[in-house]
Amino acid sequence: MPTTAAYPLTVYFDAACILCTAEMSAMKARDSAARLELVDCSPAGFDAGPAPREALMTAIHVVDAAGQVFVGVPAIRACRDAVGLPSGSFLLDLPWVAPLADRAYGVLARNRYRLPGWLVALLAGKAARSSRTCAGGNCRI
Repeated sequence: MPTTAAYPLTVYFDAACILCTAEMSAMKARDSAARLELVDCSPAGFDAGPAPREALMTAIHVVDAAGQVFVGVPAIRACRDAVGLPSGSFLLDLPWVAPLADRAYGVLARNRYRLPGWLVALLAGKAARSSRTCAGGNCRI
């Protein structure tokens, strides 16, 4: 059974990744309730997250207001829920779908720098073409 996140959410993501930034830009654009705080964990010396930088760079991490940590697909689901986007919870919770989603996320995350621009644009839509500003490890999108 999925756990409900307490807001606000602190989202640790790789702002050096075009797809990651496009997705977070799209989420932040919908964040009218200010439920998401985006933190860029890509700088080499980053050490402020809920896990070592290597783990943060392997998968998106979200920490909610109660201190719960969500990683990978559950982190994405928490972000989507926070901004009112359909999370796919019903489908992702099916016993045979959840492991497939986790594997697919792992493959995508490991290969995110190899994705061609046209595929990023297809996956992330117009958010992939928008600009971003990250300074001091905190992104303002």
